[in-house]
Amino acid sequence: MIERLYMDNSATSFPKPAAVMEAMVDFASACGASAGRGAYAEAKACEQILWTCRQKVAELINAESPERIVFTLNCSEALAIVIRGLLNTAPAGTHAIATAMEHNSVLRPYNALAGQMGLVPQLIACDPATGLVDPDDVVRAIGPATRLISCVHVSNVTGTMQPIAAIAAAARKAGAACLIDAAQSAGHVPIDVQALGADFVAFPGHKGLLGPLGTGVLYIRPGQEHNLATMKEGGTGTISEQPVQPDTMPDKYEIGSHNAIGLAGLAAGVDWVLRRGVDSLRFHDEKLCRLFMQLTDGVEHLRVYGPRDVAHRSGVFSVRVDGFQSPGALAEALEANFGLLTRPGMHCAPLAHQTIGTHPAGTCRLSFGPFTTEAHVRNAAEALAAVAQRAPGPQTKTDYRRDTETQRK
Repeated sequence: MIERLYMDNSATSFPKPAAVMEAMVDFASACGASAGRGAYAEAKACEQILWTCRQKVAELINAESPERIVFTLNCSEALAIVIRGLLNTAPAGTHAIATAMEHNSVLRPYNALAGQMGLVPQLIACDPATGLVDPDDVVRAIGPATRLISCVHVSNVTGTMQPIAAIAAAARKAGAACLIDAAQSAGHVPIDVQALGADFVAFPGHKGLLGPLGTGVLYIRPGQEHNLATMKEGGTGTISEQPVQPDTMPDKYEIGSHNAIGLAGLAAGVDWVLRRGVDSLRFHDEKLCRLFMQLTDGVEHLRVYGPRDVAHRSGVFSVRVDGFQSPGALAEALEANFGLLTRPGMHCAPLAHQTIGTHPAGTCRLSFGPFTTEAHVRNAAEALAAVAQRAPGPQTKTDYRRDTETQRK
C-alpha cells in the first residue's frame, strides 16, 4: 500500500499537534459548558479557556491586549466583518483597493458592494512572474475617496509574500484603513501587528495556528472599533440588560455561544506554535522552499510558479505538468501513484491565476506545514519528476512506480 503524503496545508493543516485533540477531548468530557452563560464552575472554566486562547493569540501577533482579538468562524468571515462593517453604509463612489492576487473572500464582498451601494473597487496588477505587487502602484491608486486598502500577505496560489508593511504605511498616510489577509502567513511568518501598523488583520485558526476547522481570528487596532459597524447583533452573555449591541471589545463582534471546543483546540495549537517559535518555523519553511526549488529546477515538462527568492515566498507552490488535460488529472495521478495529496483548480483566487497565466484551468498546488520534512519534499519532487518524465504520453500506475524505484536505486 502506498504511504499517503499530505501536502495541502494551505487548505487546512494536518497533522495537528496531539495537544490539540487532547484539549478538545478534555473540554468535551470534563467541561462542556458555554462561556458567560452560568455562574457554576464549568461555565467559569469555559470563560478561562476562551481568555487563555485570546491571550495566546495576542502574544503571537503582539496585539496591544487580548481584547483586540475577535473570534470568528474562519478567515473569510473575519474579512467580511471588516469589508462590510466599513463599507456597507459608505456613500456611492467610495473607493476600495486590493491586489490582483486576492482570494475570493475579498473579491466577492468588493464586487457585491459595487452592485449594492456603488463601491468603486480597484485591483492593482501584480508581476506575472512573481505575483508581487509594487507598493508604488498602490500609492498611485489612492485618492480622496479611498476608504479601504486590502492586501493578502501570502498568496494561496503562488506563496508570494507581499510587502504589507509598505502598503500599511501608505494607507496610514492617506487616512485609509488597511486590512491584511493573513490566512497563509499566521503561524508561518512572524507578524507584529503593532510594528506593522495595519488596522485589521484576519486569519484562520485551522491553518498555520494548527487549531481545528471552524476557528478564525480578527485583530482590530485600538480605536478602529468605533469606525467598524456590526454585521450581526445578538446575545453576548454580557451586559444583558442592554437591548442594543455592546460597544465593548471583543463582545461587539461576537454573538451567541462560542465554538468553545474549537477554541480549546486553537489555544493548544497556538501554544505549540509559541513554544516552537515562529522564527524557527519560518526558517524551516524557507529551508523546504529552497530544497523544493532546487529539486524541481530544470525538470522538463514541469513548471513551478511564483518567486524564486525565498525572502518573497512561503511554502505554497503551484505547478503544471505538460500532457495533462487538467490540474485535476495531475492531482489524481499524484495521489493514485505516489499517495501525494494536493489541491487542483482555481484555489478561490481567479485573478491570481489570470495574473500568472493559468486561468481558467488553474494549477495543482502543494503546500508545506510545520510537520513537513525534507524527506517529504524529496518524495514530492521525485513524484513530480516521474510524472513529468512520462509527459505528454499516457501514464500508468505501474510505469510511474517502476520509474520511481529505479531513480531511488
